[in-house]
Amino acid sequence: QKILEKYHDLFTLRWEGIIGNMCTPSQAEWEQLLTNCSAFLFYGMERFMSHVLLNWLVATNIPKCRLMILLDLVRSQQSYQRITNSDVHKSCVRIALERPAETAMLLSLAGVGSVVATQWYTSLEENAERLEILFENLLSFRKMTGQTVCVLQK
Repeated sequence: QKILEKYHDLFTLRWEGIIGNMCTPSQAEWEQLLTNCSAFLFYGMERFMSHVLLNWLVATNIPKCRLMILLDLVRSQQSYQRITNSDVHKSCVRIALERPAETAMLLSLAGVGSVVATQWYTSLEENAERLEILFENLLSFRKMTGQTVCVLQK
């Protein structure tokens, strides 16, 4: 929340989304957010693709989304229990498609221009640091996505 407030003035006027952990977005809300955005930020628990219906994503064209930032792969006891319960009903292939590289490929095939994503499990604090670096470089310093990713890699 502090990071969003800090960079609020640098966002476009049409900043929309769902913030907080009080409710989980419905599939309709995910679909609306993804199909109507020029940039998308996911900062949350577990795998991003565990929140979105795969059948919907592969049948969708979302070329308006030029940048997708996925700061996911954070695990808590509660999120681990949720994902474990969810994975019981999925095939091994479906679970494999939720991995970072596969997710980036699916999003790219759906029309997303660039995908910035974590590759392994991390903490909320580490993702907050990544988000701060991303926003500072993309919004304050006006660096390109590739330049910003290089800063993150250091």
